[in-house]
Amino acid sequence: METQEPADIAGDRSEEASRPTLKTIAFMTGLGVTTVSRALKDAPEIGEETRKRVQLVARQVGYRPNRAGVRLRTGKTNVISLVLNTEEQVGGFVSDLIYGISEELAATPYHLIVTPYSRTNDPMEPVRYIVETGSADGIIISRTEPRDPRIRYLTDHHFPFATHGRSAMGLEHPYHDFDNRAFAVEAVRKLHALGRQRLALLAPPSNLSYSHHMREGFLEGLGESGLTEVSFSGVTVDDSIDDIRARTVELMGRRTRPDGIVSGSGQATFAVVAAIEDCGLAVGVDVDIVSKQSSRLLHLLRPTLYVVNESVRDAGRALARTVLGAIAGRPVRTLQSLAAPAAVETR
Repeated sequence: METQEPADIAGDRSEEASRPTLKTIAFMTGLGVTTVSRALKDAPEIGEETRKRVQLVARQVGYRPNRAGVRLRTGKTNVISLVLNTEEQVGGFVSDLIYGISEELAATPYHLIVTPYSRTNDPMEPVRYIVETGSADGIIISRTEPRDPRIRYLTDHHFPFATHGRSAMGLEHPYHDFDNRAFAVEAVRKLHALGRQRLALLAPPSNLSYSHHMREGFLEGLGESGLTEVSFSGVTVDDSIDDIRARTVELMGRRTRPDGIVSGSGQATFAVVAAIEDCGLAVGVDVDIVSKQSSRLLHLLRPTLYVVNESVRDAGRALARTVLGAIAGRPVRTLQSLAAPAAVETR
C-alpha cells in the first residue's frame, strides 16, 4: 500500500481549505450562514430574490457541498442512481436519457451517477448494492419488465425509485412511460388509411413491458380496421442491424409479403428500409412504414417514411421529477405519468 507523504497531506489540506464554503457565500452576500444554507436548499421561507442571489454567488465561486458532511448531518447522499444495461445504446437513447435527468437535477442538490450492469450479470445485483450500502437516495430503472423483481425488491425495502416503463405486478409504483399501445393503434390506422392490407410489427423483446403494450395496440388496430397480420418473428428491435436486415429480406421475399410495417425503433427502421431496397422494392410505393423514433433522423434517410416522435430527453426529465417526488414521500399515484404519442408525421 502506498503511503501519503506529509507534503501531499499538506497539499490536500490546503486545497480543501481553499474551497468556497457557506461562510464564503455568507460573507459575499452579507447574509447569515443559516440563511445561505436554506437558500441553497430552496427553502420556502426564503424570498425568491434572496434565493437567486445566493445561488448565483454559489455558482460564481464554484461552491460544492461537502458530500460526506451532508451525509453525516442529514443521512442523505444527494445522489440519484440510474441503473442501466451496458448494451442499452440504441440511437443515442442513453445519452438523451442521461441529459434529460441531469438537466432536471441541475437546480437541485442532487447529482446523477450511472450504475451499469451487463446481460451476463444479475440485474438485481446493482439494485441490491445501492440499497444495502445506502450509496444513493433514489434509483431510476430502465427497461422495465412486466414482473420486474427489482420493483418488488425496492417496494419491499421502502426505497425511493422510479421506473421507465410500467409493470404488470399489481403493485402501485412510481413510473414514467410512453404510450406504446396508442402509438401502435395510430400506426395501424395510418397504414389502413394509406390502403395497406397486410401489416407486420417489428416489436421490442417480449420480456419488456413496452413490447406487450405495443403488441396489444397493434392487434387492437388490426381488429378495428379488419386488416391481416404478417408475422415478423425471429428478430426484435434490439437485434443487430445485420440480423434485422436479413430477416426483412426473407419476409419481403414471401408471396404474401407485408405491404405495411410498424417499427418500434428508428434504428431498426434503417435496417428495414435497406432490406426493402435490397429486394428491389420502394418505400412509399410497394410498402409503407410507420416507425417510432427518438432521434429525428429517419426523414434524412427517406422522406417517404411516416414517424412518431418520442422524446427521451423529456422522459429523463419526467423520471427525475418522479424519483425526487418518491424521495420526498409524495403519494405514489401522483408519481405516475404516461406520455401520449404525437400525430403520425411525414415530410
